[in-house]
Amino acid sequence: MATVLIRRRFPRLSRVTTFLTTAKCKAEGGRNESKQKEENPETPTSRPESAATIQLLDPSDYRVLYNPSAYAKSRAASQQRAARSCSQALADDSTSAGTTRVQHSFTTTSAQALPPVRNALPKPRQHLKRTVPALLSAAQTKKEEAEVEQAEMHDSKEDPRVFQQGRPEYKSLSYDKFEPIETLPSEEGDSILHSVPVSEGSHSPGAVTDYFCKLSRLPVERHAELMTDHRFNTLCCRAVENIQSFSTSELIDILKACVRLAVPPTHPVLNACENEFCRRVWDMDLDQLLLVADCWRCLGRSVPSYLSILYSYANMHWKELTLPQFVQLVYIIGEGRRSPADLVQKLESVILKYLDSCTLEEVGSICLGLFKSISGISDHVMRKIADRVSLEMEDISTYALVNVLKMLRYTRMDHLPLLRKLGKVAPARIPTTNIQGIMHITLSCSSLHYYDEGILAAVATSLPSKVSYCRSKDAAKFLWSFGCLDYEPPNEEEFYSCLIEQMLRKRHEFEKFPEHLLTGLLGLAFVKRFPEELIDYALRDEFVQKVRGSKYELRKDLFTLGKSVEIECPGYQGSRLAPQLYEEMTEMVLNFAEQEIYVRPEIVEAVSLLECVLGGPEYVKNHMILPHTRSSDLEVHLAADGRPIPFNSSDTVADKKLKDIGVSLTDDLMAQLIKGKSNSQSPAGVETEAAALGQEWHKAQAPCASFLGGPIITDTGLQVPAPSGSCPEASPSLVPQQQPQVVRLAIQVSNRNHYCYLSKRLLGLHCLKRRQLRQLGYVVVELPFWEWFPLLKRTRSEKLSYLHYKVFNPTLLSGAG
Repeated sequence: MATVLIRRRFPRLSRVTTFLTTAKCKAEGGRNESKQKEENPETPTSRPESAATIQLLDPSDYRVLYNPSAYAKSRAASQQRAARSCSQALADDSTSAGTTRVQHSFTTTSAQALPPVRNALPKPRQHLKRTVPALLSAAQTKKEEAEVEQAEMHDSKEDPRVFQQGRPEYKSLSYDKFEPIETLPSEEGDSILHSVPVSEGSHSPGAVTDYFCKLSRLPVERHAELMTDHRFNTLCCRAVENIQSFSTSELIDILKACVRLAVPPTHPVLNACENEFCRRVWDMDLDQLLLVADCWRCLGRSVPSYLSILYSYANMHWKELTLPQFVQLVYIIGEGRRSPADLVQKLESVILKYLDSCTLEEVGSICLGLFKSISGISDHVMRKIADRVSLEMEDISTYALVNVLKMLRYTRMDHLPLLRKLGKVAPARIPTTNIQGIMHITLSCSSLHYYDEGILAAVATSLPSKVSYCRSKDAAKFLWSFGCLDYEPPNEEEFYSCLIEQMLRKRHEFEKFPEHLLTGLLGLAFVKRFPEELIDYALRDEFVQKVRGSKYELRKDLFTLGKSVEIECPGYQGSRLAPQLYEEMTEMVLNFAEQEIYVRPEIVEAVSLLECVLGGPEYVKNHMILPHTRSSDLEVHLAADGRPIPFNSSDTVADKKLKDIGVSLTDDLMAQLIKGKSNSQSPAGVETEAAALGQEWHKAQAPCASFLGGPIITDTGLQVPAPSGSCPEASPSLVPQQQPQVVRLAIQVSNRNHYCYLSKRLLGLHCLKRRQLRQLGYVVVELPFWEWFPLLKRTRSEKLSYLHYKVFNPTLLSGAG
């Protein structure tokens, strides 16, 4: 029996809590089955007594076109992989067969979570007589499934080579494994092998080359046998022994024959060929060099020495590169995953030279090569590429477009015309694009902080039917992107549930790629979703050790996840991070903040002016209230009546003795300070008067009268309501944060990187931070960059007036109460 437990709240008011699927077995045999699943996570559950439980982890404070499918290629090898993936997909699907769909009803009178809803059990299927129409329908369904499976396949070796089909010149620069070759009858194989020379020197290099070429024309099913045939090994030995006797063209023919035969990349004959080609580089022309490099790529052999010499050759002859040679060279650079910095700088000039003459597929190939080799190019060149693509986006294939987007996000290029055009073109293509292409489109939007509801809605609609093709990486990037942009899809429940279930199915992949689990969980945390089973797995000591051994710095992500769970999920009973890790990461983050964040001009200015407004450094603290959110806060404490309360007991503040200056707050002083009439006054004089204003809050007398009056209008036209608040004597001691009637302000000095591109929509991490601050009892006050940054260029009195309004706004006190 399948049991489903659902807790929901109103959509759009807040996030729907995440559910997760766990297998619960009967007491007898339960442990053994659990152990078996851990050893083989892809094994489907077949026991009828197992039940699927959807469990909700409820956080606290819970309120309420050219070729759009260019990724897909019709290849014989792809068909074989499709069959294997199809079997795997069936196994994956069977693991969640017990989970059934749930229909939800909502009330319009309450924003609280709904009581548990249980779905009716599915009726048992009746065994009907299979009619001819039913058989035809089943055959048609299988055909459609096979087509979908084929469309989802991505050949990482062949797809990047599509550009080579656009010009005949590539035939001399690259190896076309699909070029038709006359196949010899299978029975001729034995005759050829029988003629292989047994002793050294029996046949000329030309004859040995001819043997390789003839054997490579045998049917594909004979190729595997050749690798274990001693006569073929003898032929390879003859080639290795006389390798220097072969002409360059004969060596290239042998290498091409090895490609057709699918010789293993570590085969001795390939070792000898590589050494000989390295020796001959400077005697070969560029076409031959590029062809040999392409053959190595087809063989899947890493040849860093050969490529290094090739790059040196190209570095000397870069001005002589033709357009096809240039594009093929960039492709080789990308496939070699190495960026020769001096050469790439020169290639920028070649990009500009040939950009207008390139086909759109070649433009995509150039971007992919630069992206794979982590080659940084100038903003000027990237903008030129983006200009070209944005004008012809309807004609570019989806595969080439995705490659351009990869480079765009790598260079952090905010090319608005391209992004806007993408919003018009991409939604219609997404249903026919494979899952990896959709992932890269989505990730490009989130990496560039570009929010386009049309693209995101199309992705959310298409993804559930394709989710079984997601790798752990794809699922994680989808969760991260939607969480980063803080987008709630129309089908949010189906969208998030299918991705979480896929993450659970692919959990074995996190052993090798721990970064994907943390990426996905942080994306979920941004939108207040916490799948307990995955979180428990991520916070275990075993996984933490994998994180420490990763080539990426993942401890900060663990830190953010662990602390977020502590704050938002008080009922969580699973694994937790060790206190030592928290201490270690807190120290690391705070050290970074002291060097990079606290010293930012907009923050330094705000701290200095707030000290003047409030009366001293003991009334404001520039620090990270939540270090796991990696951004600073200006903390201020106010009493319920509006007076500031000292709390910052740092050494500097503790050693400083407060003096009662006793300056009266006169109308003239207020006019000079707020209206900015003291333009001739020195900055030191203004600072003295501002300090006097702050010290008036500490006069040793009964609470003084409140400031009452109309709005304050500054030189900038900024209207600031007159703040209200009383000012009893301040105590020099630290006021406990737990003291009743204390309003704790967390002042955020935001910048553009906290928001989506050209919008006032907060990104997911900063939504999470403000949500957690409120949950801990803070009142969040923002100095938004669109207000504060322009004020930095205005008069000091205007800035003081603005901060005074922000801190002593009466709505803060009433809202906190």
